[in-house]
Amino acid sequence: MPASGRGLCRAVAASPFPAWRRAHTEAGGGLKPEYDAVVIGAGHNGLVAVSTSPIDPTSLAPGRVALSSLGRSVKKQAAYLQRLGVNTAVFERRHVIGGAAVTEEIVPGFKFSRASYLLSLLRPQIYTDLELKVFPRYEEFMHRLALAIDPLLDAAPVDMAALQRGSLLQRIKSLSTLKPLLKAGRILGAQLPEYYEVLTAPITKVLDQWFESEPLKATLATDAVIGAMTSPRTPGSGYVLLHHVMGGLEGMQGAWGYVQGGMGALSDAIASSATTHGASIFTEKTVVKVQVNSEGCVQGVVLEDGTEVRSKVVLSNTSPQITFLKLTPQEWLPEKFLEKISQLDTRSPVTKINVAVDRLPSFLAAPNAPRGHPLPHHQCSIHLNCEDTLLLHQAFEDAMDGLPSHRPMIELCIPSALDPTLAPSGCHVVSLFTQYTPYTLAGGKAWDERERDAYADRVFDCIEVYAPGFKDSVVGRDILTPPDLERIFGLPGGNIFHCAMSLDQLYFARPVPLHSGYRCPLQGLCLCGSGAHPAGPPSAIETVGCGPGPFPDLWCGKPGGSQDLLNVCPRRRCDGSCWAKCSACGL
Repeated sequence: MPASGRGLCRAVAASPFPAWRRAHTEAGGGLKPEYDAVVIGAGHNGLVAVSTSPIDPTSLAPGRVALSSLGRSVKKQAAYLQRLGVNTAVFERRHVIGGAAVTEEIVPGFKFSRASYLLSLLRPQIYTDLELKVFPRYEEFMHRLALAIDPLLDAAPVDMAALQRGSLLQRIKSLSTLKPLLKAGRILGAQLPEYYEVLTAPITKVLDQWFESEPLKATLATDAVIGAMTSPRTPGSGYVLLHHVMGGLEGMQGAWGYVQGGMGALSDAIASSATTHGASIFTEKTVVKVQVNSEGCVQGVVLEDGTEVRSKVVLSNTSPQITFLKLTPQEWLPEKFLEKISQLDTRSPVTKINVAVDRLPSFLAAPNAPRGHPLPHHQCSIHLNCEDTLLLHQAFEDAMDGLPSHRPMIELCIPSALDPTLAPSGCHVVSLFTQYTPYTLAGGKAWDERERDAYADRVFDCIEVYAPGFKDSVVGRDILTPPDLERIFGLPGGNIFHCAMSLDQLYFARPVPLHSGYRCPLQGLCLCGSGAHPAGPPSAIETVGCGPGPFPDLWCGKPGGSQDLLNVCPRRRCDGSCWAKCSACGL
């Protein structure tokens, strides 16, 4: 997946004392006993929930950062909580904000985007004459489907609960949530059956209808299985491919990019926007319980040290499993709801390996320049062990048998080829997104240091075949198996999407049917993480998709402010109640 020349997204560069922390400190940033709203987890979605103003890339000085493909989320609809005058606190378990979108110096002098490593994802651009006439038609076909699905990402799913069980008035109002679906149908028109096949069939079947070249089909198929415990032969794998071509970067549909300073710089930029406008962000503050009053309404959270923080609304940026099975008192949630949450498929095939090297990898297919300067392919996402779809399927079958893949699928990125600030002069950081690896090994065996090293050595052996000398260039590595991703970043099962992106766990079934509108059965508690609609790579849509919807129970609180509430969003951007226009703040 080659990146274009615009592939480096500029961001407010990471620093030991980032702007968000300075703003928080200068504002007196101590913990208060009460806030209007609390956000659990300072991942990028949680931070966008408290971000306050659009970040315009053109307003930033050269060398600073723009949010690029967060444009739709941050620029258009950024900033619900603080914009509404809501006094907000964010509590993060780790010492660093960003969730999986962090920059960490694991090897001295080398800065890694330790988990998430790309901003949006780029569909493959094929720089070859292989089926040159067919590929543009294929891209046009997929682009049309992406255009149809795109409005569904920015809107709450159809309110099935209101349609089925609501009052007559609620049913009438909920009909507005059908508009994005109807719009999608109009875009697809008579080709709807063909597109239905893309969403439901194995991606191998779809690609076989378009191409003959196995390397081309396998390269495209990797985007259908990336981060998913599925094979290219699994029905429904086409949707994951579609999800990865729907992003955008600086006006380029389907493009992805690196963030200057690593993914942590992106999180710092969003956090800076929030703290500048009064939000409070606290690290190393683990939330252990969501408090509920005697009337069944959220009234705040309890921290690990026993501190109680009151709030009218709690937005959980953690996974549905952690939110509802660990943090929320079970007696306040319906038994059937809890059962469905416990049954969510969280299997992940991913082991992320961050590698520090003392020189640029030189590939047999495209040897390095004499002075070792980065070449265009070093700025790309390079896929290895992807010569045909059978290899991908065999790698999947290994994991289903409880074995790390003998020939793992490898996506190799070298962000320092575009951003030299990430590594010492002449050195580089290499990101290896590999699969398939099971959460639990055959025989119920857990991953240990020996198993981690053995798998990483196998991955390095594979790379050595394509780029001789790679193993000798390694000066350090960080191996994150599915259990490691769960332990460090709170990703259930190591799943980067919080739960599988299968058709039975998408749209109005995400996280579970009848509870896909970001709210849950407990009044005042909302989801804003990747386990909510629409899920996927770093985009922050989960946070902004619900619009002002999470705040029907939150009063304005300003002197002279109206406390009247409407039953439906006047802009039809959410699926339920939201703020009325306030006489004090005009919102």
